[in-house]
Amino acid sequence: MTNIETKIENLIVQPIEKLGYELYDVEYVKEGKDYFLRVYIDSKKGISLDDCEKVNNEITDLLDEKDYIKEQYFLEVSSTRGRKSFKKEYTFRKKYWRRSTNKII
Repeated sequence: MTNIETKIENLIVQPIEKLGYELYDVEYVKEGKDYFLRVYIDSKKGISLDDCEKVNNEITDLLDEKDYIKEQYFLEVSSTRGRKSFKKEYTFRKKYWRRSTNKII
């Protein structure tokens, strides 16, 4: 994760969680001549287009205010659908890690 992605993740994680969603990943990439900031969200109920719009509306002003990205970019908010990998260790631990305690008698 780049420095910009980390800063943006730290900035937007709480507002996204307050809306009832989980921030899954942040990706800042250049494709051709264009830059894209992609924010992936998740929820136990799934993600709809309306959910993406709510998150977009919530974080746009924050991103503009902090101005971490100097280039013009496109903001994309979407679900994790088709992207679920264990890209981040904490995602794996949070969702699948279970502690077990064994007692020997």
